[in-house]
Amino acid sequence: VPRASPVCELVSWIVVSVPSVSDCPSCCRLLDCECGWTDWIDVSYPDSSDRNGGDYETFENIANVNSSWVCAKVENISCRAEKFPDTPIADLGQIVECDVNVGLICNNKDQQIGGIIPMPVCLNYEISVCCTPNRPECLPIPTTTSTTTSKPSSTTSSVSSPTISTTAPTPPPAETPSSTT
Repeated sequence: VPRASPVCELVSWIVVSVPSVSDCPSCCRLLDCECGWTDWIDVSYPDSSDRNGGDYETFENIANVNSSWVCAKVENISCRAEKFPDTPIADLGQIVECDVNVGLICNNKDQQIGGIIPMPVCLNYEISVCCTPNRPECLPIPTTTSTTTSKPSSTTSSVSSPTISTTAPTPPPAETPSSTT
């Protein structure tokens, strides 16, 4: 009785199969490359006495504090104030950057008195990011662009004729009769 070949589903952009095995229900495996949310991360605390300070929950700072933290690609980010977790950051009256490319940046010097806090200082923020698993099959294939630049070069050609010299062969020494006495 002929069997139907296994059905593979395309997940993200990769299908993994073992074509040499014909009777194998697990020949195709589904790749779980969906991003997963981290716990709330808080590696920086704003210093209210430092006008040039702030709260910096950047990916660089997170990696510096926790060397085992690896996020192949941040697909989404969520930012919140530690003391006001249910209040959207837009409603806190502070100037804060919450970006999938960098993380969270809040500079004390950008804050004004008013809003939810009576001092011109950043609140303490925390972030959660949705990371693509750091596995080769889940990472995008890097595209490389090759650019070739060439400069015109000046070429100097010189043609020289070979020097031909002719030498007449030297005649062998004439045989002189030897005399014996």
